[in-house]
Parts: sequence; C-alpha cells; structure tokens
Amino acid sequence: MEEILRDLPQKAREKHSENKKFFVKLKKRPPKDLDYTMQELHEAEFDRTDCLTCANCCKTTGPLFTNADVERIAKHFRMKPSQFIDEFLRVDEENDYVLQSVPCTFLGADNYCSIYDVRPKACREFPHTDRKKFQQISNLTLKNVAICPAAFNIVEEMKKSIKF
Repeated sequence: MEEILRDLPQKAREKHSENKKFFVKLKKRPPKDLDYTMQELHEAEFDRTDCLTCANCCKTTGPLFTNADVERIAKHFRMKPSQFIDEFLRVDEENDYVLQSVPCTFLGADNYCSIYDVRPKACREFPHTDRKKFQQISNLTLKNVAICPAAFNIVEEMKKSIKF
C-alpha cells in the first residue's frame, strides 16, 4: 500500500488532463444509467479495497463538518458544540468548519476512526463515487483520485465502461 500511495499523486497528475476531458463530456452527455454504473463500479472496487490498509484520506485531508456533524459528535463526547468547535475545529476561507490540523485527530495508529459511528457526513460518503448525479461532482472527483487509490481505480474503470 505504501508504494501505491507514494505513486498515486504522480499517476493522478499524468491522468488529470484525460480525466478532465472525460468529465467535461460526461457532464454534457451523462448516460441514462450513470448512477447504476457508478454504484456497480463503486461496490466492485470496495469489495477489493480495505480502507484500513490505507486511510490516506484521513491522513492527508480534513472533512467539512456540517452543523449536524458538530452537534452529533459533540453529543458523543458529552460536550457543548461550542466546546467541540474550540477544541477540534477552525473556520476555513470558505467559512466552513474543518479540522484544525491533519492527519485527523480521530485517526488511530491502526487506521481506525475513534468516532466512526458518529463521523462527519463527508467521511461517511468519501470518496463520493457512488453518489447520485455523479457527473455534478467532477471537480471533487479530480481531487479525490490523487488521494484515494479506490477513487483512482473507479475512474479508470468508468472510462473503460463509458465510451464516448
């Protein structure tokens, strides 16, 4: 896994232009069965991929925390939401709550999340490759293929299965 993660940013850069062109076409003419296709590709990849061997998303990026996330996680810690924000979060340039630092405070050395059952929505949905109307999040996906080996593989398989 270390080798895959080491090579991933370079592989993503090499594929960036190709992926960008593909997503432009996908946005203009999404196949009728795109959501179904993406669900299949996502499930097939995650049948092969164990996130606990990687956790690169948790090590290199931080999720956005919605107000509902803050409320839920603060309750889990028996804290007031304002205490949780003060201790763990900051407001970014887009006025969103994000972690004060990465790797994620809640990631253990064993790659397990200490708040897995109450984790933020962004974490639950990452890498967003099974999302409905997938073509609408192409910019996010272009970023995620450089972070998540599974997202990279899903996009590569998607390009093979959807011919333009």
